[in-house]
Amino acid sequence: MPHHLYHCATATDWAEATTVGEYRVSTRGRSLEDEGFLHASYASQVQGVLDRFYADLEDPLLLLVIDPARLDVEVIAESPGPGVNELFPHIYGPLPVAAVVDVVPLERRDGGWHWAGPRPR
Repeated sequence: MPHHLYHCATATDWAEATTVGEYRVSTRGRSLEDEGFLHASYASQVQGVLDRFYADLEDPLLLLVIDPARLDVEVIAESPGPGVNELFPHIYGPLPVAAVVDVVPLERRDGGWHWAGPRPR
């Protein structure tokens, strides 16, 4: 398992999670209950996810840095759909706030979202 997993979250959704102790948003507009898991990414996949799914979002966006060793639910690398050969980590349960080791504000520029700091490793 990689050292970290990554999840894009709106600032509003993350603020709510910090008040209840867990995060339950699978992806934009979909909950854990809707999907059955939380979408996550490996470091090399973050920018592609931002470009494909969040480019038009205007609300403040954060990158949650997750320590998979702090999760008490299963993480499975799976294809997001037919014809996609790339595997993405899916977190099969709520994300405890304590499993998030860093929260990185993302920068909006050039019509999309970008990591303002060093590229994730």
